[in-house]
Amino acid sequence: MPDSVSGSPTTPRSVRWAMLGVMLAMLLSMLDNNIVGTSMPTIVRDLGGASHLSWVVIAYTLTTAVSTPVWGKLGDLYSRKRVFLISIGVFLAGSVLSGAAQDMGQLIGFRVVQGLGAGGLGGLAFALIGSLVPPRERGRYQGMTAAVMALGTIGGPLVGGLVTGHLGWRWAFYLNLPLGLVALTWCVLMLPADRPADRAKVRIDWAGIALLTLTISSVVLATSWGGVQYPWASWQVTGLLAVAVAGLAAFLAVQRRAAEPVLPLRVFAHRNFGLASVMMFALGVVMFGAALYLPLFQQTVQHTSVTDSGLLLVPLMAPVVVVSQIGGRVMSRTGRYKIFPVLGGVFLVLGTALLSTMDQGTSAVTAAVYMVITGTGMGFFTQMTTTIAQNSVELKDLGVASSGTNLFRTLGASVGLAAFGMLFNRATAQGTTPASVASGTHQIFLLASVVSALALIAALAVREVPLRGPSRVPAPTTAPSPVRSSPRP
Repeated sequence: MPDSVSGSPTTPRSVRWAMLGVMLAMLLSMLDNNIVGTSMPTIVRDLGGASHLSWVVIAYTLTTAVSTPVWGKLGDLYSRKRVFLISIGVFLAGSVLSGAAQDMGQLIGFRVVQGLGAGGLGGLAFALIGSLVPPRERGRYQGMTAAVMALGTIGGPLVGGLVTGHLGWRWAFYLNLPLGLVALTWCVLMLPADRPADRAKVRIDWAGIALLTLTISSVVLATSWGGVQYPWASWQVTGLLAVAVAGLAAFLAVQRRAAEPVLPLRVFAHRNFGLASVMMFALGVVMFGAALYLPLFQQTVQHTSVTDSGLLLVPLMAPVVVVSQIGGRVMSRTGRYKIFPVLGGVFLVLGTALLSTMDQGTSAVTAAVYMVITGTGMGFFTQMTTTIAQNSVELKDLGVASSGTNLFRTLGASVGLAAFGMLFNRATAQGTTPASVASGTHQIFLLASVVSALALIAALAVREVPLRGPSRVPAPTTAPSPVRSSPRP
């Protein structure tokens, strides 16, 4: 198994230099989805195929969700650094191909390639952070990760509008190249070389990968099509759900027998990992739902421009950075962490409940206050939940734990957006008037508050166990040189 570098002699400065490349790669996938979403109307006008528009999003989301745990397991089996670099390369190749697409079919196919790479960017990024920094010390770096997530969420729509308007929609994909090449080069130079496994002893769980792909694909397609392209009771949707149930049963059976299961069931034996997965699922529901429907409410009901609605998300995302940084530092100093997801659940329930009360008379200032409360809850959850999951498993399963929680967040986003879309479409069936949009927003955030309550229950059930610390005292250094790994004693 790749060796962990959590006990390597490093300083906060050298770790930050190493993490910068990982953060840039994470920013790639976050920016891309938001930039492309803003560019979709222009893409449809140029390539046609409006009836296949949803597949541009589904293809990316589906392959990202399916590939995330696979990338994580490959990183655990071989080398997290090498596999991470490969995922960046796949993502950039998909970006170039997507930008060169000549019709909607090609674009959908190339988005599959891009989504495959994005699965590695998300899951392996957190695994690399986990191997660079032990859980006890990770709090001081949480602000970096939270800032990247906020920048991707807020900056994506703004950059997408500017790039599409001035350079054309193809640059929504080509823009990934300069940032991606910088991230790739930086990771090559700065990330430590972890120790690969003995390849002669590696056993790839091909059956598990195939069944996991089948199960996740069925869930994502059913939730994406249900109530939109097909009624929920249609044979298409019910058939997909039946396949998902059968696929999950077969997957669990295979994982119990596999020599190197792609998603080892032993990680779910740890109570905190399962609870962290529930919290990440809920976070995916709320975060992506808020990022999509709050701008729509602001544009339609409060009559803001597209650009202004992107800026008006700052009250939602700024607290994520601030609160995550504060909570992380307190965690590093005290070793206590359970209080933070509990507070996150409280703020998330309160914030989404308040957002559900918005109507045509709600002012921008009032909406901003509600978003600050919701963002505060998201900040307490965002990185703390990943730390809880990683601290609950053995070091050899670090990649699986990171990609697993990331998978649940992706599934939460997919299932949540499908449910929100059904509620919103029902409310706006007679047209997207301010009154109907306000009604749809009310129903969306009412459901989000229920999901947030489940996250709060999971947070209350977390068992606070000591966080792993460095295995040796860090040696002082002054230069921001690449982090060097050393074998664990």
